[in-house]
Amino acid sequence: MDGFISPEHRAEYESFIAEHPDIEAVEFLMVDPNGVMRGKWAPGDALKKAFQEGVNFPMSLHGLDVWGREVEETGLHIETGDKDGYCRATRGSLSIVPWAKRKTAQVLLQTFSPEGEPFMADPRQVLKHKVAEINAKGLFPVVAFELEFYLLDPDTDWDDGMPAPVGAAGGPDRLRMYGLDDLAEHAELFDMIRDAASAQDLPIDTIIKEAAPGQFEVNLKHRSNPLRAADDVIMLRRIVIGCARAHGLTATFMAKPFLEYAGNGMHVHASMLDAEGNNIFSGDDGRCKLEAAVAGLLKTMPESLLLFINTWNGFRRITPGSYAPTRAVWAENNRSVALRIPVSTEENRRVEHRIAGADANPYLVMSALLQGMVEGIEGNLKPPPPVEGNAYDEDGLYLPDDMDDALQLTARSKFIDRALGPLLAKVYRDLKRAEILAFWGEITPLERTTYL
Repeated sequence: MDGFISPEHRAEYESFIAEHPDIEAVEFLMVDPNGVMRGKWAPGDALKKAFQEGVNFPMSLHGLDVWGREVEETGLHIETGDKDGYCRATRGSLSIVPWAKRKTAQVLLQTFSPEGEPFMADPRQVLKHKVAEINAKGLFPVVAFELEFYLLDPDTDWDDGMPAPVGAAGGPDRLRMYGLDDLAEHAELFDMIRDAASAQDLPIDTIIKEAAPGQFEVNLKHRSNPLRAADDVIMLRRIVIGCARAHGLTATFMAKPFLEYAGNGMHVHASMLDAEGNNIFSGDDGRCKLEAAVAGLLKTMPESLLLFINTWNGFRRITPGSYAPTRAVWAENNRSVALRIPVSTEENRRVEHRIAGADANPYLVMSALLQGMVEGIEGNLKPPPPVEGNAYDEDGLYLPDDMDDALQLTARSKFIDRALGPLLAKVYRDLKRAEILAFWGEITPLERTTYL
C-alpha cells in the first residue's frame, strides 16, 4: 500500500489530489478533551503523510485545559518526556478550506501511541471504541445534533469588551424569534456556510433564528454513524466561525455569552436500530425500551453533567425558565425538560437530550449518552412518570448548578470510567479540577467594587 494506512485512505487521498493538484497548504486539525480544535499548518506536500504513517504531535495535547495550558496532574506532560504520538487522517474529513486565501486543505486527525495503538485520552478514539462496543451488542445508534450560536459585531462593544450581538441595537425586546428577516439579512453568510458544509459533506438541515438578538441554530441531519455525527459538530463550528470571519463578524458557541439573553445549547436526538435496521423504540415493546433508555440517561445524568456542561460559564446557562433544564426529568413534546420525546412517527421515535452547551465536546457527550442509554436498556430500568407542563415547577432530581459540585459527582462516578475509559476519565477530572482552581484564584472586579 506504499505506506498508506488502508486502501480506503489511499483512495481518498489520491481522489482529492486528482481533483485539487494545486494544494499550497494543509491545516492539520485535532480535538482536545474540552472540544477545542487545535493543530498546525503545513505546506501542501505534507498532506500525504497524514494518510501514511501519520503526523507527529505531542500526546500532551490531550492534557491541556480550556485555555490551552498544561495541566501536570494529567501525567501527559514533561514527566513522560512529552512524547510524540502519530496522528493519522480521519476518513471522510479531507476537504478544502473555502475561506482560506491560498488553496488550502484541511484534515481531521486522531491520535495513536508511538507503538501504533489508539491513544485513549483522545476523545475521538474513545467514542470510536464506544460505538464498536455497542455495535457488538447488536445495537446501532442513529443520532443528530443541533447547535446554537451568536453572531457578533466585533466593532461594537456590548459589555466588558464583549462584542454586541448583531441586531441588539433594536433593544432587548426585539428578540425576533424564528424571524425570516434576520435570516435574509445574513443570507450571503448562510449561503457560504451551506456551500462550505456541502463541500465538506456535512449534512446541514435547517437554519433557524433563535430566541435572542444575533442568535441562530443550525440543525444537522441524522447519521447512522455517531462518530461522523460528532465530527460534523466539530467541523460545523469551524465552518461557522470561519465564514463569519470572512464576512467581518465573530461567531461564538460560548454557552452563556450574555446574562440577559438565552444561552447556546447542543441538543442531541438519538434512536437505536437493531441488526436488521429496525428502530428498537418503535411498537409497544419499543416503547418499553425507549423508557428504559430514558431511565438510564436520567440515572446517570447528575454524574455526567460535567461532560455536558464543561465550562464554568456553562453553568450560568442552567437557570429556571431558560429552556435549559435544571432537573433530571423527562416528558413527551415538552421543551422544559432534560429529555424530550419529540412528536414523530412511530418508526422515528427517539429521545432528545437537551442539556449540553454548544461548546461541549461532542465525542464525550455522545459517549456518555450512548453508555447511559445502553445501560438503561440492558438493565430494563423504569423511569419516573413523565412530567406535565412546566418542568421547572415539578418535583425531580436537581442537577448541580455549580462546576465544583458537578466535579464532586464526576470524581466519584464509576459510570464515567465506563463511558470514557479509565485514562480519559482521569485526564478529564484533572483538567476540570485545574480549571476550577483557576477561577478560584481570580478576584473579580465586582468583588473589588465592594470595598473600593
